[in-house]
Parts: sequence; C-alpha cells; structure tokens
Amino acid sequence: MTTIAVVSAGLSEPSSTRLLADRLAESAVAAIEQQPGGSARVVHVDLRPLAHEIIDAMLTGFQAPALAAATAAVVEADALVFVTPVFTAGMSGLAKSFLDITDKDALQDMPVLIAATGGTARHSLAIEHAIRPVFAYLRAAVVPTGVFAATDDWGTQGEQVALDGRIRRAGADLAWAIGASRRVPQQADALPEVRDFASLLGGLGH
Repeated sequence: MTTIAVVSAGLSEPSSTRLLADRLAESAVAAIEQQPGGSARVVHVDLRPLAHEIIDAMLTGFQAPALAAATAAVVEADALVFVTPVFTAGMSGLAKSFLDITDKDALQDMPVLIAATGGTARHSLAIEHAIRPVFAYLRAAVVPTGVFAATDDWGTQGEQVALDGRIRRAGADLAWAIGASRRVPQQADALPEVRDFASLLGGLGH
C-alpha cells in the first residue's frame, strides 16, 4: 500500500490550505486506486499545532516527540503532498522552518506534489519561483503540475470547476510519479542522529 504524507502549513482554523491539501490527497488516492492493484493511505501532518516545537528545534537542534513523529511520518512515506499559504512571495515561515529541520537528504527522489493558497491569483507564480526551487535543492521528484488556489477559486461555479481540473491533473501526476519512483524508502531512525543542545554544549568542555 502506498503511503502519502500530506503536510499542511495553514495558520487559520478552518484553513483553505488544509482544504486544498485534503482535495489533492483525495485526487491522488483516487488516481492510484484506478491502477491495477493500487491502494493508498493518507497521513496528515498539520504544522500549526507544531509551531512552537518547530521553532524550538531550530534553536536547539532537538525535536520534541510530537514533532519527531511528524517528521518520521513524512520521511517514511512513499510520496508527499505539501501545501503552504503564500507570504511575501514565498512559502510561509512555518513551512520553510519545517523543511529546514528535516534532514536535507530525507526527501531525495521522493515524489512530491506542491501547492499553495493566497488571497489573489497574482501570488500564483510563487509556486514556480519560490517553492519548487526549495524541493529541487532537496532533490525531491516534484511533479510538473503545481496547484495554486486563490480566494476566488473557491467562489463561483466556473472557478471551482477550473480548480477541480487542476487538482485532478495534479493527483494523476503524483500517481504516475509514484509508479515510476526510484526512491528507496527511508526509516527515520536511519537518518543522522540529531543531538540535543545540552549535549552539544557539553562537548565544548573537552
């Protein structure tokens, strides 16, 4: 069974970012299940409840249990759906910080579907100019179709139909990428150990 980790960096509740993440996950699962013998499950990782732990991990190098579990869920998945709101022409600080505390080799060759939400369509280029390059640096296998949803895309029927089309295409892209993936599944405990801050300071005395 294929495991898809779905990371949502939405800051509000309810969140259009989480809504888009759910829709993309449903589309990917549907596309996988259309394949012979295909089956998939989804693991959700919401970053908002982990915000304080993410900042602490950046400052100390130590991940608290809930954050470590979230990181492991992403690292050990077969594919990733990553959705962030757009702030200042890029992904949110929370989303970027989560990637910063994840081992830089953990997403190598992982099929990734990237998406973003924003107030207006003028932010849509952030996917290509600010978000995709981050995952390219991490050597992830990012699918061609990135999905951006502005506030208006949730409005009239015509706009919703257009968004639905982009979501279906992105889900199909991710299903294809999973089938063609050369990724070797990783175990979180096989990644380099992250030492806590106290141990690092203790080593200075020797």
